[in-house]
Amino acid sequence: MADSTSSERKQFLIGLTIALLGAILFSTKAIVAKLIYRYGVDAVTLIAFRMMFSLPFFIAIGAWKARTAVPLTRAEKGQIVILGLLGYYLSSFLDFLGLQYISVGLERLILFLTPSFVLLISIFVMKRKITMLEWAALGISYLGTVLVFVHDARIGGSNVALGSLLVLGSAISYAIYLLGSGELVKRVGALRLVAYAMCVSSVACIVQFFVLRPASTLIQPMAVYGLSMINGFFCTVMPVFLTMIAVDRIGAATASQAGMIGPVSILFLAALILDEPITGIQLAGTALVLCGIYLLSKKRV
Repeated sequence: MADSTSSERKQFLIGLTIALLGAILFSTKAIVAKLIYRYGVDAVTLIAFRMMFSLPFFIAIGAWKARTAVPLTRAEKGQIVILGLLGYYLSSFLDFLGLQYISVGLERLILFLTPSFVLLISIFVMKRKITMLEWAALGISYLGTVLVFVHDARIGGSNVALGSLLVLGSAISYAIYLLGSGELVKRVGALRLVAYAMCVSSVACIVQFFVLRPASTLIQPMAVYGLSMINGFFCTVMPVFLTMIAVDRIGAATASQAGMIGPVSILFLAALILDEPITGIQLAGTALVLCGIYLLSKKRV
């Protein structure tokens, strides 16, 4: 019995580590987006390039899994289409669109609401009971994130409200995706679900580009292509698979809460890449977020 408990704890911590790594990589997309925006690229073009560079990976993995997997039912196909449009088309598009108007710090703060939406939907829709430890981990990390980004929330242009609402919509959309994928992944499998859903969202983003922008917009400086390749693989392909694997191992709610590390990673990445200073308040907030993650790791499985 002790060996079984130890094995379950080990598997939980492995899943939590995978979720943390995925969150860190996924968070870097905001910094890459800010770098790309310096070249005058808009959100529609940015997300199209992102999906163009990531789509071949998802097609290859989807084709590989389809060779041996059980055929999908019509209902499962419909669910995958909906999840693809919600999780990585609508959510990503709203996020990148909002980043045109607000800072990276404020964007991270708003996206940090995602675990709250996951928990609330779990409570009121899925009738899931939330433990006090989960609430404590969430509350402590909330406090830390507010400390880290409070100054960013006070700084903004005339369109800060619009940008904030767009990113808020992104957070809600992604929360719904996480919960929906948590149910479907048990039947379809993590790799297969991600590959299929990302193919759906990639096609939607690319079609949107050619509908709204002339083909000549594909001609960009070499730096845009390089940054888009980073955005496509390291900030899209890797984190979505890591997140889905984590959801399969530890559940949607816990994987979402582990995403709290994202705002902290942005703090240090922004300092390294964008030369943004790190203050004592930011370091204090970082400590609180890490404390929340530690509490989450102590959750009983």
